[in-house]
Amino acid sequence: MQLNLKNPLVFFDLETTGINIVSDRIVEIAILKVQVNGKEELRSYRINPEMPIPRQASEIHGIYDEDVKDAPTFKQIARDLAKFLEGCDLGGFNSNKFDIPLLAEEFIRVDVDFDMQKRRFVDVQTIFHKMEKRTLEAAYKFYCQKDLKDAHSAEADTVATYEVLKAQLDRYPELENDVSFLAKFSSHNRTVDFAGRIVYNDNDVEVFNFGKYKGVSVEEVLEKDPGYYGWMMNGDFPLYTKKVLTNIKLRRLKG
Repeated sequence: MQLNLKNPLVFFDLETTGINIVSDRIVEIAILKVQVNGKEELRSYRINPEMPIPRQASEIHGIYDEDVKDAPTFKQIARDLAKFLEGCDLGGFNSNKFDIPLLAEEFIRVDVDFDMQKRRFVDVQTIFHKMEKRTLEAAYKFYCQKDLKDAHSAEADTVATYEVLKAQLDRYPELENDVSFLAKFSSHNRTVDFAGRIVYNDNDVEVFNFGKYKGVSVEEVLEKDPGYYGWMMNGDFPLYTKKVLTNIKLRRLKG
């Protein structure tokens, strides 16, 4: 089944130094860009993370320090990457919880303006879990009747994710072949900051989603407890979360 697209849809997968979106870095990114007419373009990049890759991570994805010592840094490819992704919606496997937040962190870290606000995000894992609740290898076997070779290779996982989504659309008539529908269906909640520290409530108001102010309007907290902003800005929170919080604060001051 060919996807019904209004914008190009980019499937991507990251291999990283670990699973902490604040402190870990990308070592490989594979991108499959699907144009509105169905034309596909696949790119892969090895990236020097500018930090040692823990052996535990290397044993999973097979990428060691020696493999990326001469590779470009994320900063060196960031502008070309942002240009390639411009105007595209994004898709992946567990991408809403990990790949998208980490990619956003990397762009902010190197001061490249990559606007995530107007994009739709399709998380194939969420669709899979809602329908069947299994892993990518099992999803590929279940939907595509093929074994996933080179699992945990960014390129293999990226291509498999694209194939699984097309097979899901073939299998489930209740899934609309529309990225807006798929983005909404594959989201667990309406997050403002990717990491889910700030979410929209039923009235479309930004509220905190953790700690002592969980469920309370961000603007209300900033007014009643202005020190909370400083605590978060100095704390171990993702850069994107801090950016969103700052934007809300500036908006309140201007209002």
